[in-house]
Amino acid sequence: MAFNWKTFWTRAFTALIFVAVMMAGLLYNEWSFLILISLIHFGCWWEYLQLIEKIFGVSFHPYIKLGFCLTGYHLLLLCCGSLQWLGFGLASSFSLPFLVAGLVLLVTGMFRQRIHVKALGAAALGFVYISLSWALLLSLRYTTEIHIMKDPAQNAMSGFFIPILLIVAIWINDTCAYLVGSMIGKTPLSKISPKKTMEGTVGGMLLCVAAITLILQYWFQWQALLGISLIAAITGTAGDLLESKLKRMAGVKDSGHIMPGHGGFMDRFDSLLVAIPFVWLFLLFF
Repeated sequence: MAFNWKTFWTRAFTALIFVAVMMAGLLYNEWSFLILISLIHFGCWWEYLQLIEKIFGVSFHPYIKLGFCLTGYHLLLLCCGSLQWLGFGLASSFSLPFLVAGLVLLVTGMFRQRIHVKALGAAALGFVYISLSWALLLSLRYTTEIHIMKDPAQNAMSGFFIPILLIVAIWINDTCAYLVGSMIGKTPLSKISPKKTMEGTVGGMLLCVAAITLILQYWFQWQALLGISLIAAITGTAGDLLESKLKRMAGVKDSGHIMPGHGGFMDRFDSLLVAIPFVWLFLLFF
């Protein structure tokens, strides 16, 4: 097959923009992080609801879709720590209005169309799958109680680095799994995703753990690095398989088309959605 330069440049240009936006949101300040996660949260919800519609052959009323998004968003605001806007705490002053508005829209939408109970129940799982995951990532970002730095004097920076470490670990795992699988992969990992191989998956996990733990141990506690990288590699792979299953059930190749050549929000963050709660639990007890 001839190399498609047009597709290559489209993917490369989109990837550059994606990396620039992610880095700006992650690194600039607390507010840029919240804005970035908020955009991703709403994008994931919209694509998830579209997948549920295709799976069950239904069409949700726009009020129901918006209601799910806003109700879920109140969980994110609850996990914003001491972040304030105009002197009002986001958690104490703004989370409840989003919850009320979301519930009102949900109820209104339900009265405007015939309800498909199973589809609505599957959609409601998005509160755990999407909203809770991003809320816990915000909790990790704004935490002052979790310390992973090797130098105790720098422990105040822990919250800044935890999301970055998690995202980098998942990126390394995905990249190394692809490279190892391309070179020596022969045994299919799952029928859900035929391109994934056992060799690539195991190789990606080992290289991820080794790279994160060995390279960064001079700045961070090695126990934290080991736990974050291992959990990210295992649960991240599970998250990728889960989204692949949803797309197969919906009969689509990509969850969305917001990023030409790379799919949608769910395609980019499927691994992170499942990894976040487990990393949060690990760090909570660690």
